[in-house]
Order: sequence, then structure tokens, then C-alpha cells
Amino acid sequence: MKRALIVRHVPREGAAGYLQPIEAAGYHIDRIDVASPDFGQVDLCDPDLLIMMGGPMGVYEQELHPWIPVQIAKLADRLAADRPTLGVCLGSQMIAAALGARVYPGGHIELGFAPVSVNDAGAASPLRHIDGVPILHWHSDTFDLPDNVELLASTSKYAHQAFRRGSNVLALQFHAEMGEDPRFEDWLTHFWADLDMAQQCGIALREDHGLHGPIAVAAGRAMIGEWLAGIEV
Repeated sequence: MKRALIVRHVPREGAAGYLQPIEAAGYHIDRIDVASPDFGQVDLCDPDLLIMMGGPMGVYEQELHPWIPVQIAKLADRLAADRPTLGVCLGSQMIAAALGARVYPGGHIELGFAPVSVNDAGAASPLRHIDGVPILHWHSDTFDLPDNVELLASTSKYAHQAFRRGSNVLALQFHAEMGEDPRFEDWLTHFWADLDMAQQCGIALREDHGLHGPIAVAAGRAMIGEWLAGIEV
């Protein structure tokens, strides 16, 4: 059986709605937390599929989080081998950094359910499934677009929302996996300072989660399912 490894930067940010298409594509899923003593020994080139999820830390906070340069170095080796890799939010920023691009604070927070603008390349990619669908955003960092990748989607606040490199590398700044996972309540309570910065009401965001979440997750699952079907090995 094919093996997928999910790298979690904090326990409250897992693959959530993406688990279904990953399992449907025939992958046995393993998980590892970056806080695990075993993380430094993990070979990120080994699994057939690598999924890196989000987290509140910045790629540039390497003195606070010494596992970050370790992960980027391991990831760079995997990307050099063109091994299938998916990055979500912080995971997408990790991919950008491993490809040599700058990751930095964006100056403002993007938080809440809103659609991304899928460009022509995105419309011809698996991102066509999320076109026009309100999807959860929750970030304030961004990145320069790496060399030799294809930009797929943007928003008015952040131009670089998604990119791919060939068929095997996909980076998504947004959270199309979130919309049915009960850990959303943990996000609301643990990251309450983000709500204040974004001038967002937790009650309204919870209502949007109930209204838009299932539709967003269905679109996200279709997107990931199509991407997995197109992986070249």
C-alpha cells in the first residue's frame, strides 16, 4: 500500500477534510508532530505522499523553532526528487522556502470565509473545483513566488494563494480542508487574538463555518482527489 505522511506543526491543525480523498486514493496515513523527539530522524523523502499542514509560527522564526530549518532542508531534498508533496498554509510557505523563495509577514491578517480568484492556469487545474466557493482563510504571512512554479489563485489581500510545480507539488495558502472538523472551535478559542486583529466576531465566524464549511470541504476534497489522480510517479 502507498504511504502518506502528515506533518503536523500543532496538533489542532490536521488534514481534516483532506483525509477522505487521500484514503480513497489508496494511501495508508501516518502522522508525525514536529515536537516529537523522532522528527529529526524522519526521512521526508521516504513516503509516497507528504502532506504538511498549518501552524501559527512563521517560517522565519527559526531561532524560536529549531525544527524549521531541519524540515526545510529535508523538504528541499524531497522537492529536488520531485516527490509528491502537498503544503497547506504554513506547509505552503515551507514549500516556497524550500524552493528558495522569501517568506515574510504580510502586514495584515486574512481571516474568514471568502472565495479565491482562480486564474486561467488554476481553472485548468484541480483548483477549478474551488472557483467561487467561500473557503476559510487564516494567515498573516506570505511568500514570494518561487522560480519555475505556476501561480493558480489569488485574493485581493494576498496575490500568492496557491501554486504548483508540475503534477507533483501543490501549495495552498487557504484552508479548504476546514469546514466540518470540530477542531474549528479550538481555533476560535486558542487563536482569539487573531480575531481581534482581523476585527472578526467569533459568533459570526461560527455561523459562516456552519453555512459555508460543508460546501468548502466538498470542493476541497474534489480538488485534492483530482490532484492525487494526476500525480506522476
